[in-house]
Amino acid sequence: MKLNIKNRFTNELPSDIVEVNEPRQVVEACFSYVKPQNPSNPKLIHSALEVANLVGLSKEDTHSEAFLNVFSGKEVLKNTEPYAMCYAGHQFGHWAGQLGDGRAINLFEVEHNNQYYMLQLKGAGKTPYSRRGDGFAVLRSSIREHLCSEAMFHLGVQTTRSLALLLSGDEVLRDVLYNGNADYEKGAIVCRVAPSFIRFGNFEIFAAREDYKNLKIITDFTIKYYYPEIKTEGKDKYISFFEAVANNTLEMIVNWQRVGFVHGVMNTDNMSIHGVTIDYGPYGWLEDYNPNWTPNTTDNEHKRYRFGNQPKIAQWNLLQLANALYPLIDEAKPLEEILNDFSKKYEMKYLKMMHDKLGIKKEDENTRNIVYLLTENLQLTETDMTIFFRKLSEINKEDSVETAFEKIKNAFYIIDEVKDLTLDTWFYWLTLYLNQLNIENLSNMERKIAMDKVNPKYVLRNYMAQLAIDDANKGDYNLLNELYEMLLHPYDEQPKYEKWFAKRPDWARHKIGCSALSCSS
Repeated sequence: MKLNIKNRFTNELPSDIVEVNEPRQVVEACFSYVKPQNPSNPKLIHSALEVANLVGLSKEDTHSEAFLNVFSGKEVLKNTEPYAMCYAGHQFGHWAGQLGDGRAINLFEVEHNNQYYMLQLKGAGKTPYSRRGDGFAVLRSSIREHLCSEAMFHLGVQTTRSLALLLSGDEVLRDVLYNGNADYEKGAIVCRVAPSFIRFGNFEIFAAREDYKNLKIITDFTIKYYYPEIKTEGKDKYISFFEAVANNTLEMIVNWQRVGFVHGVMNTDNMSIHGVTIDYGPYGWLEDYNPNWTPNTTDNEHKRYRFGNQPKIAQWNLLQLANALYPLIDEAKPLEEILNDFSKKYEMKYLKMMHDKLGIKKEDENTRNIVYLLTENLQLTETDMTIFFRKLSEINKEDSVETAFEKIKNAFYIIDEVKDLTLDTWFYWLTLYLNQLNIENLSNMERKIAMDKVNPKYVLRNYMAQLAIDDANKGDYNLLNELYEMLLHPYDEQPKYEKWFAKRPDWARHKIGCSALSCSS
């Protein structure tokens, strides 16, 4: 197993001078050196060949003893020094101070095909940032992260990747519902892959401590390697950096909205400077179209991170990043302009995205009205978001309103509720939609092909992941493998997986792990 190792982060940024691996405040440092804990009996459950190839590994490598040992944390690769990053963050809108990699250990950076990737283990033991945690992860959360990382990538959503899912052979104590009923679960490790794991919080911590020297060092490092297109100097360089991060974050949020994904924990320490989805905890896809839904039980009361609020939270998080970068700029106006533009740009990109989902090319007052009326209609009764948009492409512009309705009615959870005023409202919207289709020049087939490229047929619904988890806890990984293969091609028809193109079953409506989840992992 040969990898082209690079260590830019550890070579160029200040390290923690204290070597004791105990929870503590780490100052004037971007990271602390720390070794993964030796797992008792590691076992590879699943590896992603596509990700292996991305970093320069072959299929044979993934079956090797070296692969198992390195990516379970059992061995440290020669000429590498694993480390945990120091960062801070706002959690649920409140300043939390130092956080850091409490369950993550960065192994090394590799270069392959002129691209750089950081490889990181999640669940490999405690670090100076673990606080009261043990640094481990359990099988259920690790399966969810491994599957979701790859599902999101193939949906076309910006994300970290997952190279491998492994059992540690150790038991981990967890209180799933935070209700005092802790129990032991199978420990597991995921190897995550990203350009870097630098977050908004990496800048926040130095700004909060008024350590402007190290704030400048890490910002310059980030721009040098991850935003090399920025050629300006002085404060303009940092303004351009903030604008680029804002734009990348915007693209990610629009894609979340496109596929119905809800992150669940959009704290600033979970926001990547690359604009990629990071830290898959209590996430979920919308079953019925409900802008107020959040998958996070911790967020049940205030629903801060609900589906419909994600754009505003992204903007709020960017405000915190702007505050952190301000000492390098010493001028608020350009940062404020970028933040104010965020909501305007979002509205434009959101409407364009929704037009694409509807197969509508023209953008005017009439088509905007069609979009906003639809988002209201989808809430009249429980309507499966994924199925609705996928079935919508089957409508032909020559169809009657009644025929069009027949083609989408399988998306409704309780069809008997779609009557009287609700039915009239749907017929009215379908009339507007059919009229618009007849105004446009696309043939039915051209429009269907275009719509099916942005409206997935298959997403990783929570109940599906939970079924795979239940089987995996019994040592059966067949369903995990099946879901993984299906999620590699979410926009294809894949008739052999048709059973997964279905509404959430009633038994999953309130089952733990199928409707909502805690942060416990």
